[in-house]
Amino acid sequence: MTEHPRLAVIGAGPAGLAAALAAAARGVQVTLLDAAGQAGGQFYRQPAPALGARRPQALHHQWRTWERLRDGLDRHRAAGRVTHLTEHHVWCVRRDSGPAAITVHALLGPDQDEGITVRADAVLLATGSYERVLPFPGWTLPGVVTAGGAQAMLKGGLVLPGRTAVVAGTGPLLLPVATGLAAAGARVAALAESAAPGALLRRAPALAAHPGKLAEGAGYAARLLRHGVRVLPRHTVVEAHGTGRLEAVTVAALGRDGRTRQGSARRIPCDTLAVGHGLLPHTDLAETLGCTLSGTDVRVDDEQRTDVPGVWAAGETTGVGGAALALAEGEVAGRSVAARLHGTVPDPRRWAAARARSRLRSFAAALDAVYAPPAGWAREVPDDTVVCRCEEVTAGEVRAAADTLGASDQRTVKLLTRAGMGWCQGRMCAPAVAALTGCPLAPGRRPFARPVPLGVLAALPEAD
Repeated sequence: MTEHPRLAVIGAGPAGLAAALAAAARGVQVTLLDAAGQAGGQFYRQPAPALGARRPQALHHQWRTWERLRDGLDRHRAAGRVTHLTEHHVWCVRRDSGPAAITVHALLGPDQDEGITVRADAVLLATGSYERVLPFPGWTLPGVVTAGGAQAMLKGGLVLPGRTAVVAGTGPLLLPVATGLAAAGARVAALAESAAPGALLRRAPALAAHPGKLAEGAGYAARLLRHGVRVLPRHTVVEAHGTGRLEAVTVAALGRDGRTRQGSARRIPCDTLAVGHGLLPHTDLAETLGCTLSGTDVRVDDEQRTDVPGVWAAGETTGVGGAALALAEGEVAGRSVAARLHGTVPDPRRWAAARARSRLRSFAAALDAVYAPPAGWAREVPDDTVVCRCEEVTAGEVRAAADTLGASDQRTVKLLTRAGMGWCQGRMCAPAVAALTGCPLAPGRRPFARPVPLGVLAALPEAD
């Protein structure tokens, strides 16, 4: 073991930043790799400096927490305890035997045509999550964006995706998206949330244990009212309309069985639809390392350790639960890494972050139960609706693979229809394919987390 053990942290969002600061403060040399040009991840996404944003805090809540993380990162960088590598797109992490057992391979810059290798004694995966996309007629029209995509345009580019928007789907993310668009000058014609208000009331005891979260939700509700946003609970998007680009959307009320109610459809003119149905963990790197998954989440112990020696994970990759939970998990992971690399056995029960983690996980579990996609959504997707955009595979072709050709898992559906063979490798269409066929949503293990130029592979040492 070196005098200053080395930790590679992949991802500079809340979990990665918290872990890097905790480990660096305890004598670990940290290399923080992130694909973005600035730290913060999706949650604390910052406008490009060239845009000259005068009040970026207006686009965020928990701004003081971000300032604490940013200032801590600056201090550790100045002291040489943290090396922050921006625009580094990690495509593979490998574990070897012996010292410096972790090798991280990344591609540099926007062109991603040059490779770099980082070696460390341990690695923390803080790779976050991506949006669950559920198809419907017209969802490929220009003007239809994910809810997170609309928020990213606003936070990172200071631009509106359109002038008149409908926000739809399910999940807590819809609230900041709708209020953010309205505050920035867009007219938000409607917020269609598929969850029923009664579902929140049934879980009131679990939610009431977090008054700060409830106050945050009440603040969003007040802003929606102030901006005149019409809220349509228990509604879902049925179709997006337009010739060349989005012109209107049709939403309809949902019955108790999750199906749309006849006669409830209404058409809403708009030029933007921001739609989201929750998030799924990014697990590509964890799967390549051989980490065990629990459903779609990376399985970790009380120290945020995976079952692969030298590999920790924190934040959304271990289960989607919000920024506060990611911060707590990141701090626990960073403290654990520092203790283990220095040869001691930590006791997380003594850490305030570990106690906060337990409370926040119970809150996240309650929200998951409330904000699930409508139970009957897959049955109502017409056969001619494109499901896999990369390969232009329709819902009818996916259904035929299971019903006529006997496919019983996503890999077989992929081989029969090409759904999932395109650029995104099924990241976008996998939830829809699973729901349409009744196959379990099982992440597919890939050797690389992103496409890699052959020249980069050829330049690797033979041992790699």
